[in-house]
Parts: sequence; structure tokens; C-alpha cells
Amino acid sequence: MKLITNTQITVDGVMQANGGNDPDLDPGFTRGGWAMPLGEEESETYIADCYLRADAFLFGRRTYDLFARYWGGVRKDDVDDPFVRSLNSRPKFVASNTITEPQWADTTVLAGDVESAIRELKAGPGGELQVHGSGQLIRWLLDRELVDELTLIVFPVIVGAGTRLFAEEGRDHALELIESRTFPTGIVAQTHRPTGRPEYA
Repeated sequence: MKLITNTQITVDGVMQANGGNDPDLDPGFTRGGWAMPLGEEESETYIADCYLRADAFLFGRRTYDLFARYWGGVRKDDVDDPFVRSLNSRPKFVASNTITEPQWADTTVLAGDVESAIRELKAGPGGELQVHGSGQLIRWLLDRELVDELTLIVFPVIVGAGTRLFAEEGRDHALELIESRTFPTGIVAQTHRPTGRPEYA
């Protein structure tokens, strides 16, 4: 399978609470929900189609907890919703050393040698193993050269605070742009292929 990350971010790189604040995951953060006013039919269809293409999903612990509670719980009966339909019908994997009995159906916990487990998944049959949210996991995957494509959905807003996808200092990566789309409200979706280390002038 091809490992593809898919992350909604602001112009200043914030990924936290795009759909709204969660009191357990975002205590004290007051700028959540920045993506919602900018969404429209074309970009929402694009994002939904990404989910529907997935053969399986891979999550970090925090994003898994949020998705399991919302898409696997609160919204699970909304079977006409493409996010509900895809997330509840595909295998899910969560990288965690603390979850022992996942409550979301069809979930496998990857503990211990997570890198080997992910490489084994990538070597297996299927099209796309998708990562949504899960910023810490995305950085970890990039550092181990496990990411095949990195999709950034950039919303035209500067939040000015919150957790960013990339830390202030970290490993560098060269990227090749393989697709770019712009939507009516100014959202830009860019898909990149990691190509090793960058060159510097």
C-alpha cells in the first residue's frame, strides 16, 4: 500500500482543532473551528473523496481517540455521510503503547516495533494507507522515509496560535509537487512526494 498523509492546516501551519475545540484534547485553546467557515461543496467533496479512496487508515493516539469518539460514536449511524462510511468500513491501525482494548470496530493496535509493522502494511496488498491529522505521527513517518505522498490542504487563514504540523526545528525534506488544486474560498490542496534531503544554495 502507498502511505499518504492528508492534513488540513492554516497558512501559518496550525493543524489543531480545525473542526472545533474538544475540551479533552484542546484545553484552553480558543481558536478552534477555523476550517468550518471556509468550507464549500467543491473542497468538501475533494476531502470526502480522499477518505473514500482509502483502503485502510493509520492514526496516532490523540487523533484516533477523537475520531473514534466522533466518527465511530456520535456520528456512526449517519451512514450516508462519506466520512462515516469510509472510516467505519475500513481497517484502522493506531500507533500506541497504551491502548490495549480499542473500542472502535476493526482497529488493530501497533505497539512495540511500530516501524516494522508499518513497513509490513505498506508491503501488503491494497491502494492507500491514509493518515489524517496525527501530526506527531506524520513527523515520525517522514523522518523514517515511510511517507509516499504528503497532502496539505491549506486554508486561507492565519490563526496565530495552536499546534503546528511541523515543529520549529526538525529534519529537512525535499518535496516534489505532483498535484495542486484551488477551491472557490481560497483553499489550496497540494500533494507532494518526498524526494530525500533538499539542496541549499
